[in-house]
Amino acid sequence: MLERLKLYLFNLYFYTIFFVVSAFVITVLTLSVACMRLFLSHRRTMKRFRRAVVWYGRIVMAIPFPFIRVHYEDQGEGGGEPYIFVCNHRSTTDPFLMGVLPHEFVQIVNIWPFRIPVLGIYARYSGYLNIRMMPPEQFMRKALELLHDGVSMVFFPEGTRSTNGEMGSFHGAAFRVALESKATVVPFCISGSDDIMPKGSALLRPGTIRIRRLSAIPWDEYKDLTAFAFKNRVWKIIDQELSAMKSGA
Repeated sequence: MLERLKLYLFNLYFYTIFFVVSAFVITVLTLSVACMRLFLSHRRTMKRFRRAVVWYGRIVMAIPFPFIRVHYEDQGEGGGEPYIFVCNHRSTTDPFLMGVLPHEFVQIVNIWPFRIPVLGIYARYSGYLNIRMMPPEQFMRKALELLHDGVSMVFFPEGTRSTNGEMGSFHGAAFRVALESKATVVPFCISGSDDIMPKGSALLRPGTIRIRRLSAIPWDEYKDLTAFAFKNRVWKIIDQELSAMKSGA
């Protein structure tokens, strides 16, 4: 009973700070972008806008510290921007965790993020792509335009969050875009976020989230693969790394 009370108090603290900080940051973000748009080109404004969204994610990640800790490890080698990041999907918190990335990027998301009040609007303005609501040809065209402009992309190719701790099979969109664009692909592992906020629950639980960026896979290493073979290769890389992370490696 006492532990349950502590959990509710922790969540009351987090959500209170979250909504207060969000109201302040989003207001400042809106005014800043409006001012920048008067003096900068659309491309430069979008770059700063996306970076501001990343900083918002970092602020959100910092709110529950030290109850929730995020450890980021960059083991990446080789390759150049823009990147296609391929991530496993554990929890609703995962999109916020992308704030660890130092790059300009957009996320490729399902329908539900665009339905979040206010945040969904900013996701749309940031250029995030809703893969479920776009014809394949339009999605490919938009993706190639972003990569051509130097904007990296973050995919969660499982399409939905895992409910049993096991990684689901990957959809092929990220890998078709990679083959078409010749962009560098980066496997990205998230471990522990499903313990922090399990699927079906809005309550955060204290714990540790580990994020690991793996070595990049440049075009020369996958150019002879089909999208199907490539997605299976990346799935195995991430699955093996998640097993190592779970065992403490």
